[in-house]
Amino acid sequence: MASELEPEVQAIDRSLLDCSAEETAGKWLQATDLTREVYQHLAHYVPKIYCRGPNPFPQKEDMLAQHVLLGPMEWYLCGEDPALGFPKLEQANKPSHLCGRVFKVGEPTYSCRDCAVDPTCVLCMECFLGSIHRDHRYRMTTSGGGGFCDCGDTEAWKEGPYCQKHELNTSEIEEEEDPLVHLSEDVIARTYNIFALMFRYAVEILTWEKENELPVDLEILEKNDTYYCMLFNDEVHTYEQVIYTLQKAVNCTQKEAIGFATTVDRDGRRSVRYGDFQYCEQAKSVIVRNTSRQTKPLKVQVMHSSIVAHQNFGLKLLSWLGSIIGYSDGLRRILCQVGLQEGPDGENFSLVDRLMLSDSKLWKGARSVYHQLFMSSLLMDLKYKKQFAVRFARNYERLQSDYVTDDHDREFSIADLSVQIFTVPSLARMLITEENLMTIIIKTFMDHLRHRDAQGRFQFERYTSLQAFKFKRVQSLILDLKYVLISKPTEWSDDLRQKFLEGFDAFLELLKCMQGMDPITRQVGQHIEMEPEWEAAFMLQMKLTHVISMMQDWCALDEKVLIEAYKKCLAVLMQCHGGFTDGEQPITLSICGHSVETIRYCVSKEKVSIHLPVSRLLAGLHVLLSKSEVAYKFPEHLPLSELSPPMLIEHPLRCLVLCAQVHAGMWRRNGFSLVNQIYYYHNVKCRREMFDKDIVMLQTGVSMMDPNHFLMIMLSRFELYQIFSTPDYGKRFSSEITHKDVVQQNNTLIEEMLYLIIMLVGERFSPGVGQVNATEETKREIIHQLSIKPMAHSELVKSLPEDENKETGMESVIEAVAHFKKPGLTGRGMYELKPECAKEFNLYFYHFSRAEQSKAEEAQRKSKRQNREDTALPPPVLPPFCPLFASLINILQSDVMLCIMRTILQWAVEHNGYAWSESMLQRVLHLIGMALQEEKQHLENVMEEHVVTFTFTQKISKPGEAPHNSPSILAMLETLQNAPYLEAHKDMIRWILKTFNAIKKIRESSSASPVAETEGTVMEENSRDKDKAERKRKAEIARLRREKIMAQMSEMQRHFIDENKELFQQTLELDASTSAVLENSPMVSDMTLTALGPAQTQVPEQRQFVTCILCQEEQEVKVESRAMVLAAFVQRSTVLSKNRSKFIQDPEKYDPLFMHPDLSCGTHTGSCGHVMHAHCWQS
Repeated sequence: MASELEPEVQAIDRSLLDCSAEETAGKWLQATDLTREVYQHLAHYVPKIYCRGPNPFPQKEDMLAQHVLLGPMEWYLCGEDPALGFPKLEQANKPSHLCGRVFKVGEPTYSCRDCAVDPTCVLCMECFLGSIHRDHRYRMTTSGGGGFCDCGDTEAWKEGPYCQKHELNTSEIEEEEDPLVHLSEDVIARTYNIFALMFRYAVEILTWEKENELPVDLEILEKNDTYYCMLFNDEVHTYEQVIYTLQKAVNCTQKEAIGFATTVDRDGRRSVRYGDFQYCEQAKSVIVRNTSRQTKPLKVQVMHSSIVAHQNFGLKLLSWLGSIIGYSDGLRRILCQVGLQEGPDGENFSLVDRLMLSDSKLWKGARSVYHQLFMSSLLMDLKYKKQFAVRFARNYERLQSDYVTDDHDREFSIADLSVQIFTVPSLARMLITEENLMTIIIKTFMDHLRHRDAQGRFQFERYTSLQAFKFKRVQSLILDLKYVLISKPTEWSDDLRQKFLEGFDAFLELLKCMQGMDPITRQVGQHIEMEPEWEAAFMLQMKLTHVISMMQDWCALDEKVLIEAYKKCLAVLMQCHGGFTDGEQPITLSICGHSVETIRYCVSKEKVSIHLPVSRLLAGLHVLLSKSEVAYKFPEHLPLSELSPPMLIEHPLRCLVLCAQVHAGMWRRNGFSLVNQIYYYHNVKCRREMFDKDIVMLQTGVSMMDPNHFLMIMLSRFELYQIFSTPDYGKRFSSEITHKDVVQQNNTLIEEMLYLIIMLVGERFSPGVGQVNATEETKREIIHQLSIKPMAHSELVKSLPEDENKETGMESVIEAVAHFKKPGLTGRGMYELKPECAKEFNLYFYHFSRAEQSKAEEAQRKSKRQNREDTALPPPVLPPFCPLFASLINILQSDVMLCIMRTILQWAVEHNGYAWSESMLQRVLHLIGMALQEEKQHLENVMEEHVVTFTFTQKISKPGEAPHNSPSILAMLETLQNAPYLEAHKDMIRWILKTFNAIKKIRESSSASPVAETEGTVMEENSRDKDKAERKRKAEIARLRREKIMAQMSEMQRHFIDENKELFQQTLELDASTSAVLENSPMVSDMTLTALGPAQTQVPEQRQFVTCILCQEEQEVKVESRAMVLAAFVQRSTVLSKNRSKFIQDPEKYDPLFMHPDLSCGTHTGSCGHVMHAHCWQS
């Protein structure tokens, strides 16, 4: 068919070439009805140029279009030959200080990590190389296409907004100068006419939905019966399905079908058949029938050739407009006016609106062309960028709905332009205040998640594939919210406060729908049949993590906003859990004379949820009240007296108990879905707004209530209340219950509960909880990561949480805590922890997983052994709490805490009668160590005339109350110090006793720190008598201990002499004078001289440790140790040869160790230097 049409095409080409652009433009200039004249010209010539056969001729079409269609427009616009007119316009124009280069797919982009306002601010390669940012920390990525260079945009960069190329233009540009002043009135009028006509024509024809007829203005009398069967792209069908279908439908070869499929995927549509209507309709029915079995069919339309021709020219026209406005900012300004001018139908009817609202109906190629036009016009003109942003915000809900129902990727949707608008701080702020953008985004998001349970919470269980697809697409709205919030305001107006708080209300409604979603119940008896859906809820949480953090950052910037946000969040939390006692049986708990009323609730029997975003947001805001000191400045504006601490702690505590029970193996029958949820709850991607905030909420609760009451509620939730409230329950329990699993579970739960108390007291490195800054928090994270092992930069970055700008803060602090060990010939460079930072190591750091904790403990003990230090790992000295959390420390000296410590130490002393574990004891020792460190700090930092109320040392010195009269905690520690079954913990107990004595000395020597008066005078006298008896008993224990140590030392000496008999025999044979000299010779130091000979100075041996590269085992180099070898390569060498021509006659008999005087040939031995065991190498 193509060969038949070729002569006809050639003939048409000749007739078209006679058309004169100058004459046509002259006609238009004199026409009274310009619209009619131009439309007639287009109606006559467009079908003659475009779509003349089954295959397009793009070069020929473009050449003819330029000559016949675009040429007259250029003549009309310039009023003269465009070759002269456009250079004049360009010369009169003052070039823009914005670069605006639109990126192609795969093009490199650069973002400065020091100066960019957010990570979306990027430079093209040319601007980057000519800017100051090339010497800063920068991030290089490849563009997905569609964005543009931000060089020259002062809102995108903290400093250095211009490169050398665009900086030249800044001095010439006056603020807010109208670019139209550089154009004559005639040019403005003509440009306005032609732009208005052409833009309207392009929009009308591209959004035209009829397949068989054109708009009335463009219809022609003689209409051919030529049609195209047009195949459109979708993201549902695979390449293989499309290729197979096309082969059947249009009888083409596989190669042709692959070509069609490739073009459809790239451009969004392609004609697959050309001919009369019936011929094309037949192909359409085959394609629809073949692709509609499993999914919706491929979209196919039979379109008249004249419609396709006009649409192709419409795209060419939009590209032409984009290139024309490049000559002058004035032309750009006119195009923006034309595009945003509202039509006769009033609001939402400008040409730009029409294009945006038709976006999902257009094919890929058309979308790309008009998106690029918008970027080079509307987004490059600062005045009209603001107007376009308003139109975009008003259409936002409709645009997002179209995107969600569409199946094309986001980069091909107009919704993707949100990144270009919302990340501009002034526009984002304006849209929040004038268009209430935050509320619009959040409500649009919630409108798409309508699947709720009876309580109004999101429900992702039993999602259909369509709902899952929509949920995946609707997540992009969260990204838009992030863009709006990414730049924080420096000044607050009343309007901004009001609209932000309205948006905050909408955000709380969203979090309210997440509070308690996906509740789970423990499976008992049989394993869960089907794994429940859990990923959608966590995906939502991950996407919202940075948004929640940014919401808190915004609140922190204004005191009024923070107070209002806190009140609103508390009100929503009370709505969620106001009836948290409904249906629960009230009970009274009492231990050590303290009682508290609570509810009977078992995590192992009731429903529990890991999703508590409202509670966690309130915890974050509470910390901000402390950090910004609002809690102390305006207590009368805050509802702190209305807070119910038991309500605040209830749900986070249940969540942490759930984690403890999972670790104890009580939820094994719930399958992997729960294991995965617990993993992500602690994972670096989620923990900042999940696990960390639960700890903060518990710290908030403890700081506002009696610590004894808190501990009793905690014991009840951990289902351990019976064990610690009933005397000798532990002994009865271990004798009555023979099931090992239950004993093991209880032990693990006790360990986890003690770990939680350690975290509540020790985790005070969040600014606002403790008196620290964000840098110290990052330092601590790095110290603990490097405590496990030396790490490469990439590995370390992955283990740290990122903020919304993808920054971890590592670079600013790493040099203070670590040395960088450069890589050798192979391997990676590693960061190693500085030895002086080891004292800040906390064995129970809350971000350690169990495996990491074990590795860190092993590494730190090994390091201490190598340095010949005590292997105890005492708790580090901690910064003080902020005043709002200061009372939290009293949990360590509360009666219930002392009872728990005493009970566990009692179990360890009478170790055979109880079910207990060494981990349990280790945690108790750590808690005692923390309390001692705290008391020591209180005493050292106490002000004059102040009373130190923290009296832990006194409380652990007192024996238990009647009738049991158990020994004091201190006495039990001294007993355990000599217990042979606790060898691993002796160093720690020794450290505790040493610290206790140091505190006692401080108390005795300092009269300036009187004991807390709450103890009472009578109690003091009793304690003095007890003290004397205690001291006497201790002196006796110390004497027995000294004797035991001396006996051990003499046994070691005897053993050493037996092992080294020969050495001692030689020593005795030396004469008396030599012996005398040897006895008097001191150990050599670095500064003294060393004597040789028979009376030589004793030199301490240098101990050398090496690591086998095959088994990674470390070993000291000794004669009696296993042999260590190096791999070596021995070869002949002539480097120093004086006779290179000499030839070795008989190499077999040649002795390489004997070298001839002419040095003809030597031996060279080379080794990589890696050490290994001989047996490892052999095997």
